[in-house]
Amino acid sequence: MTAQWTALTRYAWISIAAAIATITLKLVAYLMTGSVGLLSDAVESVTNLVGAVMALTMLSWAVQAADAKHPSGHGKAEYFSSGAEGALIILAAAGIAVTAVERILNPRPLEQIGVGLTISVAAAAINFAVARILLNAGRRHNSITLEANAQHLLTDVVTSVGVMIGIGLVMVTGWSVLDPIVALLVSANIAWTGISLIRRSVDGLMDVVLPKEELEAIERVMAAFRAKRVTFHALRTRQAAAQRFIAVHMLVPGDWTVHDAHHMAEDFEQALHQALGEAHITTHLEPIEDENSFHGEAP
Repeated sequence: MTAQWTALTRYAWISIAAAIATITLKLVAYLMTGSVGLLSDAVESVTNLVGAVMALTMLSWAVQAADAKHPSGHGKAEYFSSGAEGALIILAAAGIAVTAVERILNPRPLEQIGVGLTISVAAAAINFAVARILLNAGRRHNSITLEANAQHLLTDVVTSVGVMIGIGLVMVTGWSVLDPIVALLVSANIAWTGISLIRRSVDGLMDVVLPKEELEAIERVMAAFRAKRVTFHALRTRQAAAQRFIAVHMLVPGDWTVHDAHHMAEDFEQALHQALGEAHITTHLEPIEDENSFHGEAP
């Protein structure tokens, strides 16, 4: 537990440091230019900081070992973090939209645009680098919390790029209204990212089945074992954050010894581990000749 906690929370601390740095840079850029786009960008970074702190808290909870009250572990705590990240992204998008509409109704010229753009580029570069680190770590450790945090940072990068485009257009055309218009478009895009994160979190809490590619990997393993006089039914799978759960009935010839059937089941489970990595596998042995063995089909 300690090693896993250290590995995952190290990335959460990186995210917290990046959020503090980018908030500072973007606020300075806003104060220098007066750009509503840069202000909305700074607001987005504040939600990044809140999300990173929440990710650190949830990761600390999720890596706790299984206990009598939580025999399947605490991994689902990660879904609360990713769901909250999605909600924060949507709130940030709403705040950006409100500020942009106000600026459309009450336009004002921008100042020191060149310096503001330079600072914004630096902040975007920090977020992009940290987002790539978190995304790779999230996929490597199968952590939806780190992936959600990475997606949140990438929406911040999209926001920054959109803001920079808007400010650049203002520089070229002199139309100050383009700044809040671009901010509105960016807010719509990051709101969609937030909705996607919430949907994924709800799926996890509702025990959604494993992804299609993993189900196909399970089917390939079962196909290989069907050539060994066994068959399968009642396959059930579910994902709980970094944990996979697989349950299946394995039908073997009735004249096999318990010893032989048990070793076949162990070989099957080992093959699944090789195909999928870490997983909690439950194999129920039944005689293939008994018609009652086919009861209890999975939905």
